[in-house]
Amino acid sequence: YSISGLLLPQYFFIPADQIDRERSRPGSADRIPSDVGSTKGIFLWGQSVYFISQLLVKDLLNVNDLDPIRRHLPASERPKVNSRYSSFQRAHFGKESEITPPDLVLQVVLIAESSRLQQLLATYGIQTQTPHQVEPIQIWSPKELSRAYEYLGINKKLGLTGRPKRPFGVLSTSKIYRVCGATVLCYPLLFEVVDFYMAQDISIVIDDLKNDLAFLSKCWKLAGRPTFCMLIRENNIRGKNFSEFLELLAQFKSGDVDGIRVRVGRLQTLISSACIEHLDFLTTLPDQSIFQPFQESNHGRFSFKSLTDIPTVLELADDTVLNEQELKVKATWDLIQMFKGAESLTAQNQILKLLLYREGPNYHFEGVPLSRRLEQLVAKAGLHKRWEVVRCCSALLHKLVDSLAPSITSILVRGKHLTVGVFGHEEEVLDKPVSPNEIKNILYSKCMAHDTCQAVLQQELILAIGKHIATSPDAYDGILKIRIGWFVRAMEMELEQEDEHVKIESLSPYQVKQLLLSILVHRSDEYDLRTPLQRRQLDGALSRVPKDFYERVWEILERTPGGIKVAGYLLPQQPTLSDMTMQELNFSLLVEQMLSKIVDPAYRQLMVEAFMVVSTILRRNPELVFHQSVNMDRAIQDAFEEFQKDRSRLDGHEKQDDMRCFFNTMPNVKHGTTSYIIKAVVKNLLDGDIKVSMEDMCCIS
Repeated sequence: YSISGLLLPQYFFIPADQIDRERSRPGSADRIPSDVGSTKGIFLWGQSVYFISQLLVKDLLNVNDLDPIRRHLPASERPKVNSRYSSFQRAHFGKESEITPPDLVLQVVLIAESSRLQQLLATYGIQTQTPHQVEPIQIWSPKELSRAYEYLGINKKLGLTGRPKRPFGVLSTSKIYRVCGATVLCYPLLFEVVDFYMAQDISIVIDDLKNDLAFLSKCWKLAGRPTFCMLIRENNIRGKNFSEFLELLAQFKSGDVDGIRVRVGRLQTLISSACIEHLDFLTTLPDQSIFQPFQESNHGRFSFKSLTDIPTVLELADDTVLNEQELKVKATWDLIQMFKGAESLTAQNQILKLLLYREGPNYHFEGVPLSRRLEQLVAKAGLHKRWEVVRCCSALLHKLVDSLAPSITSILVRGKHLTVGVFGHEEEVLDKPVSPNEIKNILYSKCMAHDTCQAVLQQELILAIGKHIATSPDAYDGILKIRIGWFVRAMEMELEQEDEHVKIESLSPYQVKQLLLSILVHRSDEYDLRTPLQRRQLDGALSRVPKDFYERVWEILERTPGGIKVAGYLLPQQPTLSDMTMQELNFSLLVEQMLSKIVDPAYRQLMVEAFMVVSTILRRNPELVFHQSVNMDRAIQDAFEEFQKDRSRLDGHEKQDDMRCFFNTMPNVKHGTTSYIIKAVVKNLLDGDIKVSMEDMCCIS
């Protein structure tokens, strides 16, 4: 790049009369700098970088002047600006200073919701504290901490509105905060049960809790120990999972949770070794009413007959499913009478859903609005583990899990894109962090019209993927775009293989999470038992591609002036090759956009295999160049026709339009899909779609 008149141009362009010549002979046309003769044309960012570089080269500016807090140095070498704020620890155990210390101990504070729950747990040897017993220290929810941080950076003169109202992750809730003269400890989002139903499944709570501890032990790099506040509610001890919950508490007491060192103690004694953060930007709480610390619950929903008598949930015998077509023709009053007499939770859900669509959430009968009745049904169905009812009612109430925004960010920072939407319908791409309200609008606008339950089911999957990818990123190798609707389809196919009568909506959140992990992590014994069709359906639904797939598509495009066609979508050679590079993320996303036009997961995976075949042929024959555009669908169709001819000749099968038999054929075997795709590509070569470049072959040096 040249500098014209001491100004750096923003870009270079090719004159209109030279574009055709440039396309035929890349690099032959003149590059003209953008207009920098006026203030409007000055490229401020590039000009600033140029000025700074000149100042550095001439020793008029030092690198420390550019980076006052020394972010270019390792954490241990940065000066500690103020002891009132949390900082990276100064490690002395190795050369690398920003890794987690090997002797890290996680501090755990057990907070019981009520005194009677504390007494019951004490009979099992579990010592806890109530919110009253930790006073004057306050227990805040993550929402309260988010409200406090909204005042960070507010400046009316500059028009700065402060930190966005986004929830905090487990790293931030593991600090002790000093705010406005008070000492505050936050419990993680995991224990927030105000708006979502995940906490009603104790198995998922325990699993997520262990994942949070594993994440803390791996990623904590601050001075002082992390302090994890575990909030125990009375509902946690109800149902069949109480023994599992007690086992977890016993692990806490022993000091080891799945290999992670923990120390359980009283909050007052753990503060001295904790990580402390001062919120000096908040000198006073402008509105004391919005900051409400968690208080001890003195009036529970049920009473204990004795300290060792755990309340149980009675099983519901009636699970009648009503005919929805018959319900639609009934009057509102008749539906209300049916609701009063219905004992089946599913039937109640069907009636309330129809009433909601017909009358709206504020419609009252017997003094209670429909929205409140749906909330009551969510709580009751959660106790009885009727998860399909829980999900449907939660979706009708437009519920949103609090920790969804951090989970999406966790996915994006690892170079993945995310799409939400029901399989087979329009999807919305999330390629940057979004606010909770934006997420809510996108989810419900894309899902509710096609599948009510998926509006909340996809939230569960985003939450699970966000946690899983933070600890096991290798499980997502080859998956550039995580398409949640397609993930749901992959899980449904997995269920159909095991038990075709089970619906994914009826599984508990923990079972949904385990099913997700089972399709992501291929165990060789299970993967080998799948048919070729099932493997292609699974990998296609996950959008998984080989390691060097995008580079191979780039190599094909280099030798295809007419571009590549897939499902009616044309990926042109130019300006793609001139505007992008082989390793560029934008090119990979462009290829994914092309493949997203395919609606059948198995066909998508076969298309990926076809690209690999064409790439291999071109690599082994560097003199070949495609003369026209490469129609990949035609190549697969030709391969399928050849497959049917051989199948009819060898086995006597009649020709069919359904390609499932082709999808269910092994690739790299005799009469496999790979051999037929090779034949189709060679046929295109003989038909003239490929030409031989003789320039290099005939060159005499």
